[in-house]
Amino acid sequence: MAKQLWKPGNMLYPLPAVMVSMTDKNGKHNIITIGWTATVCTNPPMLSISVRPERYSYDILKETGEFVVNLTTEELAFATDYCGVKSGRDVDKFKETGLTPVMGTQVKAAMIAQSPVNIECKVKEILPLGSHDMFLAEVVAVHADEKYMDENQKFHLEAAKPIVYSHGTYFGCGEQLGTFGFSVKKKK
Repeated sequence: MAKQLWKPGNMLYPLPAVMVSMTDKNGKHNIITIGWTATVCTNPPMLSISVRPERYSYDILKETGEFVVNLTTEELAFATDYCGVKSGRDVDKFKETGLTPVMGTQVKAAMIAQSPVNIECKVKEILPLGSHDMFLAEVVAVHADEKYMDENQKFHLEAAKPIVYSHGTYFGCGEQLGTFGFSVKKKK
């Protein structure tokens, strides 16, 4: 199998494409699309987002120390892209995309009502890493849209048709291939 050798770079794809919402000290809401995000810890629940210091959202995040990660769907793909290419310095992204801000319950940041999952976060540490700074944050609340719950109270995010980002392109997640542990599950 022939492979090309490339210079070092980020080829860890696909990534979740999330919209991170925040509210500045004056009450102005903003949204930034983030691909550089990760689960960090289960207990306490933590995640990270990485943001370039020159982004408009960077100073809001640093000043308030609070944000909401909003999962995205095929229906939200246009808004997801728009919030990644337009600056909150120039436009009201909630207004321009038709998204609805709803204030969080544990943080002073707006959530996106149309998102199937909203994850409220408080920044614990900011790590300067080079082109991006990592905001290491504790998850303080999670909101899940009831329309994706079944009669047994199991959440079905797949029904929301989540999207991912891969090397400049957005994709739907496709069909289920298995569940955790299916490779070792005993056959009946």
